Amino acid sequence: MKIGNKPIGGQTYIIAEFGVNHNGSLARAKTGIRKAAEAGADAIKFQTYTANELVVKGTPKFWDAESKVDEGLDQHEAYQALEGFKYEWYPILMDYCKECGIEFLSTPFSFAAADALNEMGMAAFKVASSDMSTLPYLEHIAKYNKPIILSTGAADLDEVKQAVQVIEDAGNEDIIILHCTLCYPTKDEDANLNIIQTFKKEFPFNVIGLSDHTMGSLSSIIACAMGATVIEKHFTVDKTLGKSADHWLSVDPKELKEIVDGCRKVEKLRGSTIKAVHAAEAETRRLDKRSIVSNGTIPKGAKITRDMLTFKRPGTGIWPEKINRVIGKRARIVIEDDTIITWEQLTQR
Repeated sequence: MKIGNKPIGGQTYIIAEFGVNHNGSLARAKTGIRKAAEAGADAIKFQTYTANELVVKGTPKFWDAESKVDEGLDQHEAYQALEGFKYEWYPILMDYCKECGIEFLSTPFSFAAADALNEMGMAAFKVASSDMSTLPYLEHIAKYNKPIILSTGAADLDEVKQAVQVIEDAGNEDIIILHCTLCYPTKDEDANLNIIQTFKKEFPFNVIGLSDHTMGSLSSIIACAMGATVIEKHFTVDKTLGKSADHWLSVDPKELKEIVDGCRKVEKLRGSTIKAVHAAEAETRRLDKRSIVSNGTIPKGAKITRDMLTFKRPGTGIWPEKINRVIGKRARIVIEDDTIITWEQLTQR
């Protein structure tokens, strides 16, 4: 599976979730793209919606209002305040993403938005946790035959299985399943990163990742160490900005780079799954392992007994595992004390 030109499932694919942190500004959206690319993210993701398509008027908010930015507003009012991003800007942003070397993505929140983004040539589709259970919508976007990134917040395992099955039944098996706790922000004790292991067991043929709503960079890096190969993290160019309540709980460019650098280091640390002697250990193996060594002078012609032998470094002679083949042989020459035993020193009789 690929998103754009990048294969998914090897090196950790990192998505900077910019959402509506552009605050309705094309210039700020471009700044977000550039900063995310400079930090090393593979993709930057926006959100495409209108409040009227998304939520019934008067619906209470479910996110933390610590920033006080949208205090007193219901969901519809909060979303409506940020829905002014123009469709004609999208091709401009897609071109700018190509210029910066980062993939453009956006989460559509309606059938119409999904169709529009597909027609623009978007490479993959993100399904928000809120729409994981909107099965007709999953069927619809599955038919684009593009990778689907499926967030699974506020759902149980059976519901995740159901969503995956619906997408597969529609003929699309390119599914990236993201563990997600749908709390903004997510407390450490609610992150439940062990679910990544559950998903790897339950969905062995799918790519598994994390949509991370905790504060800071640590949980994303830990998730990478646990085998998550896609990380999505809320991102802003300035945590102090108003209008969107998302700014304060997002990572800034410095923290996004910490995630990228941390994941790249973790990938190196994870290394190979094959237990073998690796090239880096070759000299260590030669000098650190033990050989069979004479425990006192052994006269020429003497029959070798166990008490004539001990084991010492380096491992350049006969290894201890072959001691029973050494015992009973005779010394071809005088073997001085503290000498590494070799086959050339020994004879059968």
